Amino acid sequence: METAVQQPMTGDSIREILEAAGAQVMARSGRTEHYSAPREFTFEVKALFPNGMGMQIVARQFNYRDSWEATGRVNDMVDVLLSKNGALTPLPKGYPWFQGVDEECGVDETTLHEIIAVVSELNPKLYELQRLTGDL
Repeated sequence: METAVQQPMTGDSIREILEAAGAQVMARSGRTEHYSAPREFTFEVKALFPNGMGMQIVARQFNYRDSWEATGRVNDMVDVLLSKNGALTPLPKGYPWFQGVDEECGVDETTLHEIIAVVSELNPKLYELQRLTGDL
């Protein structure tokens, strides 16, 4: 039985995805290729969209594609935090992510593309509408 191999992600690849969606982006790397690296993440990318929504995408650790951890060191899952006007926030009701939480963990590249598309096109007035109707 063969398992599907996720597409590895890098700070640069995520930066390109976010910039293509119209975001202003900053990225930094934290962990080197060595076990003794002091930081707990391999890269972090922050984005701000023209609609005021923001995202912070963090790859906390490497996954390995071989059981002896000798080769195949990749980041194929990331954690995504969502913000609005600088404060962490869930998405309004009706979306498959960020419902009642401000962080989605273990996101693969396909799902990340979907989340970025939703956040980049979200009308922030939807928050106020749902607050007025009691849905938020």
